[in-house]
Formats: sequence, structure tokens, C-alpha cells
Amino acid sequence: MTRTPLRPLARILAARRAGENPDIIERQNLAERHEAERDSARARAEGRLLVLGVVFLCAFTMVSLKMSMIAGSDPVEPRAAASGAQILATRADITDRNGRILATNLTTHALYAQPPLMIEPERAARELVKIFPDLQEERLLRQFTGGRKFIWIKRRISPEQQQAVFDIGDPGLLFGPREMRLYPNGQVAAHVLGGAGFGREGVSSAEVIGVAGLEKAMDAELRDPGRGDVPLALSLDLTVQAAVERILEGGMRLMNAKGAAAVLMDINTGEIVSIASLPNFDPNDRPQPLTTGDPGDSPLFNRAVQGVYELGSTYKIFAVAQGIEERLVSRSTMVDIQGPLRWGKHKIRDFRNYGKALSVEDVIVKSSNIGTARIAQMIGTERQQAFLGDLGLLETTPVELIEARGARPLVPKNWSEISTMTISYGHGISASPLHLASAYATLLNGGLKVEPTLLKKDYPVPGPRIISEDTSRQAREMLRQVVTRGTASFGEVAGYRVGGKTGTADKPKSTGGYYEDKVIATFASVFPVDDPQYVLVVTLDEPVETSGQEPRRTAGWTAVPVAAEVIRRVAPLLGLAPSLSLDVETGTPTGITLARN
Repeated sequence: MTRTPLRPLARILAARRAGENPDIIERQNLAERHEAERDSARARAEGRLLVLGVVFLCAFTMVSLKMSMIAGSDPVEPRAAASGAQILATRADITDRNGRILATNLTTHALYAQPPLMIEPERAARELVKIFPDLQEERLLRQFTGGRKFIWIKRRISPEQQQAVFDIGDPGLLFGPREMRLYPNGQVAAHVLGGAGFGREGVSSAEVIGVAGLEKAMDAELRDPGRGDVPLALSLDLTVQAAVERILEGGMRLMNAKGAAAVLMDINTGEIVSIASLPNFDPNDRPQPLTTGDPGDSPLFNRAVQGVYELGSTYKIFAVAQGIEERLVSRSTMVDIQGPLRWGKHKIRDFRNYGKALSVEDVIVKSSNIGTARIAQMIGTERQQAFLGDLGLLETTPVELIEARGARPLVPKNWSEISTMTISYGHGISASPLHLASAYATLLNGGLKVEPTLLKKDYPVPGPRIISEDTSRQAREMLRQVVTRGTASFGEVAGYRVGGKTGTADKPKSTGGYYEDKVIATFASVFPVDDPQYVLVVTLDEPVETSGQEPRRTAGWTAVPVAAEVIRRVAPLLGLAPSLSLDVETGTPTGITLARN
């Protein structure tokens, strides 16, 4: 930029010749220079303000966009930047309905080696095999001398084992802190809890994740940092669960059964107080899944949930209840049971000859296949499908177990009239014992639908009405007759007025057809009948009762006595106490009524 002199010589000389004061020229030029500098500074300031305004506008725009993205996304717990902190995960305890611990966490250590730091690898390998017999000395030695810098030896060790390794004294054997899942009750409720293992691992920490059962199904809830120290409370009662498993194991051995399952459910809330499957396992030491053969032979298989079986005559009460609800029959309606009942090339027979006709009530009491099939013909296929669907027998159960998601009932692809007839007495359709318990609870609690749950409920949530209270009452009364004068006479338990229905179904072969000497025996029961509180389903796989001259496999001889013993033992634990009632004419005890303590 060209600067103008304050006292230009030409103008100064001209001013002096004209008798003017030359200083005026200097002051004018100085004023013009100051004004130009002021204008330039102002322009620079305005430019800077404009740039600063644009910067602030961009910053506020970015902040607004980020806030909008955060507001529209799911909340995520922030994690520390350190790699160890990224895989640290707390896991909530699991308790029964009374607060007793079913699953908790235990601080332990993992064992690893850094071969470059080892002094005597041969001695370390030799001593480690003494502490951990499942390790191989030759393999350890190859690893310690093979040039690797890091080797996992044991993911989890006990304090005693840690001390023994420490006593070896080799600086290359190191420990990493771990938090492992502990199940203090061992095998009790093993199929419910499932088990947990390690996910992502680091030297200083490891992620504990569910691998089966409720631990896997509710993994996100159990790992939620927002839970704090609040445990997950289940509907199970630990004392009742232990008693059911112990009785069921004894019954399974007594009846020479291959396996067994039991479901005890609150009839009004759907809360599962006990659910058992045998054979069992210890979730602290989960066995490996079977890679060959029948998955049902594995102790990991949950027969109460995953076991999808034909449950036989336990289904008959559904057909009769629907017939009464739709006013097609009454309990006293006589039904033709002359047989065999023919449909095309198919023949339906009864276990025994019951004569020419039975009342609807006696169709249940005597367990007549022909009588139930005739009632099903009156109902029809579409109405039967709709009713069984309302009872939850055609879909997977919503219970909080990962295994339940794959246990879908098996139904005919072509639901024809013959399917309707056989399904009415429990053949041609398969479901789990848990499905059956849920359906019985809905049918017998007054007709309100319940869904099974393993989570403790603070109060019942009524479901939609499926049948009327009157039909539900009549169904309970008919099931009571099955115990007092029908196929479940061994199911009577003094003090608790048990009602129930037996079911004996031939076991299907994997290659098609059915075994002649293998059955699935089931007893579905409710107690007390007059004021129903609980539903119990007991299922035995391939039972044989051998106390008589001939082997007996029917549910009345196998599943019923086991269920009766379960009720006898657990009813007092559930707060149900028996009391005698007197005959008004004779003054003698005639029955048992319920009294709560």
C-alpha cells in the first residue's frame, strides 16, 4: 500500500508562497490517514465477527444434530476406554420367591503362562499335572518351549489350586482375576437356571454370559448395570423344588422309567412353583451336549419344556368341556360307545368294554376313546382347533426359558375329521408337559387364560375368559370323579381332594409307527378341587410297574402314585393344611376340606 506523506513538498512550497500555514496541510493528511486506518480496522473487525458467527452457527448445528441422534437412539451404558474395563460385566443374583439364592457370583482366578518368563518349564509342567490331572505333561511342555508368549492353562481354578500353583514358584505362571457363576444348590432347578460361561476374555477380566435356560433367555436383564444389587426373583420355591425333584427321582426308579418330568403351577397366576426334568445335571459343571443319538437321552434335555409328547387321555377333558360350553352335551347326556368306531380304514377302540353307552361324565371317568371321539365329531374340526388354540396348545409357551422357543407342538398338516377324533383323546397331537399344565390351569381356574411364567408376580393379572365359570366347575367335578371312582384311584391324597386325568400314549418310533411295549404315562391334576390353587402334571417316559404278576405301564399304575406322593409332600409346604368335615347326620368324618394356615 502506498503511503501519502504528511508534508508533501510541492504543497508546502505553494502554501508558503500564498501566505498560508503549511501545518494545516499536515493536520489534514494526518486526519485522512487516521480515518483510512479506522475504516480498515473496522472492516477487519466486521470480517472477524462474521467468521466467528459462522463458526458458532456450525457448532450449534452440530450439537443440535448430535442431541437429536442421542434422543432418537436406545440408551447405552458408557464404557471406560481401557480394554479390561470394556469386558467387565456385573451379573445380578437369581433368587427363589422367598429370596433364597439360586445363582450368584464368586470371585476366583484364571491360570495362564508366559513362557519367556519361565525358569524351569519342565518342572512347571510336571507339577501342574499333579494339581490338574486332566492336563497332559507332554503337551504343556511343548507349549512352554514352543516359542509362544502367552498360554491359557485353566479358565477357572479354586483357591486351593491357586495356592498349589503359587507354591511351584515359577514366575511365568500367572493368575488373572475372574468372577464366575456359582449355583449353590447344585442340581436343584438345573434345567431352569441352565448355566453360564465366559464370553469375551482378557487377562484381568472376563465376561460372564448365559449359555442355557433362564440365564440365556434373560441374559440382557441379568447383565443390566441399571439393576444395581437387585436380584432377579423367580416364582420357584426352593424347598418345594427340591422336594419335587427328590420324589420324582424316587418314583422314576421305582417305576423303572427312562426319564421323568413334573410341573407345579399356581392355577390363578401361571407362576411355576416347581418344574423338574430327570435325568438331571449340575450347572456348576455342565456336561457337553450329545453329538450323536437321540437328544432326549442327554441330561441337558428339559423334558418338561422341550419334550413334545402325545399326552393321551389327558386331552379328553378338553373335548368334554368344549361340548358342555357349546351346549352340545351335558354331563348326563348318554353317548354311544359301541365299537370299534370306524372311519374309513381306521378303527377306534376302548381299553375295555364299557357297554353300549356311557354318560358324558362317565366317558371321562372310564376314559372312553369312542365316547370322546363322538363328542369331537359334534364339535367339528374348526371349533376344536380354535378351542385348543385358545388354551395355548398349538403354539410355543412364553415361559422365560431359551429352550421353550423351539418346543412347538406337533399337529397334523391335514387336520381332517379323523384327526379331530384322535386328537380329542390325545393322539395325533404332541405337546410338552408345560403346555398341558398351562391348559389345565386355564380350564380349571374358572375359565380365565393364564400363561406360564418363571418370574415372581406381585399380583395376578386376569387373562381373557376362555370358558364360563360353570363349565370350569363341572370340569373340576368330573376330574374329581376320575380319582374317586375312575382310572386315577391311586391319586387320592387325604385332605386335599385331588382331581385329575390319566393319559397313557404309545411311544412313537423315530422310524415311524409305535412301540408295543413303551409308553408315555401322564397324570394331570388339580388340588384342592373345591377351591383350586395348583395344577400338577407328572410325566414318566417308558415306565413299567413290576410289583404284580404282569408288568403294568398305564398312568394309573405309574404316574398317578408318583403325583400323589408329590402332592402329599408339598401341599403343606405350600401353606395348605387339611381338616376333616363331619357328616351332618352321623357326625362321622366324611371328607376333607381345605384350611389355610
